[in-house]
Amino acid sequence: MLSLSHELGSETRKLAILGEGNTSARLSAETFVVKASGSNLAKLSAAGTAECRFDKLVPLLAATEMTDAAVDEALFAARVSPDSKKPSVEAIFHAYLLTLPGVNFVGHTHPITVNQVLCSNHAHTFATRRLFPDEIVCCGVESVLVPYTDPGLKLSQAIKTAVEAYIKRLSRAPRIILLENHGLIALGATPEAVLAATLMAAKAAEIFMGAAAISAVPRFLSPAQVERIAGRPDEHYRQKALGL
Repeated sequence: MLSLSHELGSETRKLAILGEGNTSARLSAETFVVKASGSNLAKLSAAGTAECRFDKLVPLLAATEMTDAAVDEALFAARVSPDSKKPSVEAIFHAYLLTLPGVNFVGHTHPITVNQVLCSNHAHTFATRRLFPDEIVCCGVESVLVPYTDPGLKLSQAIKTAVEAYIKRLSRAPRIILLENHGLIALGATPEAVLAATLMAAKAAEIFMGAAAISAVPRFLSPAQVERIAGRPDEHYRQKALGL
């Protein structure tokens, strides 16, 4: 997870700066490790992470009302070691996402290119349409879009609702979750998958903005073309070769 964090936090990539973003990795069926609150992705060390228990955080998603103080208390209580730093408040959605089949790593960033789209009126179109084959290979046939929600427990609950609707509709887990006016979450079986999805989503956002600047409506791939790419054996081979 540390290597993934350093890749995502590299200033040259413009995905996250200062204390932005967070990462996590499943350690076992009972625990996962997540970036501690305020740590820097680019310089993250083991001391800047916290090992947490799933059974202390996942049940919070069913809570109807919790104060900020109660959420903080729950985050501290979720730590395996009382000496660990406080987990990021977003550890709650990391806990949920790491319970999805095939998801072992999660990376949350605030890419400049992606947020330029997510802070516009084009977020839904960007999430649900695809422009080029490698976007499908790395990011999936669609992305989940979550309307702006107060960070913390409410956001984690909104993510769970949106992801469950996506899975019910498309019968597959997402690779990218887009948070309006906030950022991006990438899911994967490997650190390489998370990094690839993040970088390709950032590239797709840049292409989307360029195409929209030239033409009022970008030329998207058709649904049939998207499904064709998603189902091609050679693309599945490339996904395996890329660690996706």
